[in-house]
Amino acid sequence: MKPLITLFIMLLAQPSLAQNKIYRMSIDGVINPASAEFINKSIIKANEDRAMCLVIELDTPGGLMKSMNLIVKDILSSEVPVVVYVSPGGSHCASAGVFIMMAAHISAMAPGTNIGAAHPVNLGEGKSDSLSQVMMEKVTNDAVSYIRSIAEKNKRNPDWAEEAVRKSVSITETQALEKNVIDMVAKSFDSLLVQIDSMIVETVVGKKTIVTKDAQIEKIERSWRFGLLDILTDPNIAYILMMLGMYGLFFEFYNPGSIFPGVVGGICIILAFYSFQTLPINYAGLALILFGLILFLLEIKVTSYGALSIGGVISLFLGSIMLIDSPEDMVRISWGVIIPVVLITLLFFLFVVGFGIKAQGRRVTTGMEGMIGETGIVIDGIIAGKTGKIRVHGEIWNAESDQIIETETRVKVVGIDNLTLKVVKLF
Repeated sequence: MKPLITLFIMLLAQPSLAQNKIYRMSIDGVINPASAEFINKSIIKANEDRAMCLVIELDTPGGLMKSMNLIVKDILSSEVPVVVYVSPGGSHCASAGVFIMMAAHISAMAPGTNIGAAHPVNLGEGKSDSLSQVMMEKVTNDAVSYIRSIAEKNKRNPDWAEEAVRKSVSITETQALEKNVIDMVAKSFDSLLVQIDSMIVETVVGKKTIVTKDAQIEKIERSWRFGLLDILTDPNIAYILMMLGMYGLFFEFYNPGSIFPGVVGGICIILAFYSFQTLPINYAGLALILFGLILFLLEIKVTSYGALSIGGVISLFLGSIMLIDSPEDMVRISWGVIIPVVLITLLFFLFVVGFGIKAQGRRVTTGMEGMIGETGIVIDGIIAGKTGKIRVHGEIWNAESDQIIETETRVKVVGIDNLTLKVVKLF
C-alpha cells in the first residue's frame, strides 16, 4: 500500500516539476525557414511540457518576412510565455527581428546591443524589377499596421515601432528601455531570470506568473537537420549548388552513361531549387545565367574566335548579380563567390568540355579503320587487278592497288575492303 501512495504522490508532483522548467534556445543569424521551424518546434515542446517559459536569445540582422510572420504567430499563440533576449553584448535586432521582439511576452536586451531598422524590402517576391513606389508604399503601410497592432497588444511603444518601419530608426538598449520598446536590460542570462521572476504576463490562455527561482534550465540545441536547412538557405550556397548541378547535368549529356556526374548534378539542382523557394529570385537573372551557359556550349562547336565566350562571360556575370532580387546584403550573392564561379565556368567549358568534344572528332587510330593513312612495305609485288602482300606495323596484310608496285616499295594505305588494304605508292 505504501509504494502505491508514494507513486500516486510522484504522479501528482510531476506536473509541477515540468512547469518549473525553463527552456533556453538561441537564434544567431538570418531569419529564414530553418530558424522559423526551429522556433516553432521549440515552442511546441515548451507547451507540451508545460514549461515555465521559453527564452529565445536573439542576434539577427533580419530576414524573410514570411518566416518572421510564422514566428510571430507561434509566439502570440503560445500558452507558455516567450521571452526574447537580445544577447550577448554586440548583438543587434534589426528588420524582422524587431517584429519578433514586439511579439514576445517579455522582451529584454543585454548592454551594448541595439534594435531597429525594420523598413520592409523586396524579399521573397521573385520579381525581375524592384517594387514600384506605389506597391512599396502599400507594403510599408501593411508592415506599419502589423507592428503597431503587435506593440499595442503587448503594451509597448507603437509610435517608435512605426518609425522603425517607416524611417528605419535604430536605438540602443538604454534608449529602448526609456521609450518602452523593451521591458528590461539584463547583463546576463542569470540576471534576466532574476528580473523576470514573479512577473505576470498575458498569454493566449490568460495571465500567467513566471517563477524562475529554483527552476530547471534546459538548453534546446539545434539539430543537424536545422543546421543543414540553415546552410541551404544561404544565397551563396544556393548559387554554388545551382552551378554545380548544371555542370554535372551538362557533363552527363555529353558523356551518356557516366552516371556519377548526372546523379550529383541532379541532387545539387534539387537542393538549389529548395533554396530558391526561400529566396527572392529574379527570373531574368536566372535566364541570363542559362543563356551564358548555352553560349559557352556553342563556343565549343562553333568557331567564333572567342565572341561567344565573351558573350557567355558577360551574360553569366550579369545574371549572377541579378539572381537575388534584394537590396539586403544578407540575402545577396557575395562578389567573392560570383567572380570565381564565372572564371571557373569559363575555364570549365573552354578546356574540360572543349577537349572532351574535340577528342570525339579525332581520327580513329584503333581497329581496321585506324589503318587508313598508315605506311608499309610491299613484300609481295602488287599488279593492277591482283592482290599482293604488305607489312604494316609488323603485320602482314593482303593489299591491292591500281598501280604496279614492286617489292620493297613503300606504300600508303588509302582504304580498306574487308581484310584487303587499298594502297598507293609513295614516291
